[in-house]
Amino acid sequence: MSDQSFMDEAIAAARENVAAGGQPFGAVLIKDGRIVARAANRMEADHDPTAHAELLAVREAGAALGTIDLSGATVYASGQPCPMCLAAMRVAGISRVVYAYSNENGAPFGLSSAAATKALSPPIDEQSWARIERLPPPDAEAPELYKAWAERKGKS
Repeated sequence: MSDQSFMDEAIAAARENVAAGGQPFGAVLIKDGRIVARAANRMEADHDPTAHAELLAVREAGAALGTIDLSGATVYASGQPCPMCLAAMRVAGISRVVYAYSNENGAPFGLSSAAATKALSPPIDEQSWARIERLPPPDAEAPELYKAWAERKGKS
């Protein structure tokens, strides 16, 4: 299949979601030349602000492949991914992201993530959208929690 056919799948998922009463966002995740996951935005249906099409596709692919490492995968998204989706795709190791409609295309309809991107751009101690505070535990300089994880994973 081609880039265009994968994008057509993502847009088809978005169109189906609109017909079902959802938002106009769909995504497919491709690994080794095949569709591993196909998803549409379910924020309103699931009452879950994190239920974006891209995140749902990443979750579905991880479950299908039995791994959190999606290196070498491509996500095709009907709309420009928001910062949350981009962060999740980066953590998962997604190698390529292709999107159809830009923030500029979505802005007249209230479907742009540009404001969120701008709000999240400053360093954490300069964020103005919420009061963000650090309350370090007594072992913050030598975190036992992280050390225990590293030892369990053989990373120490």
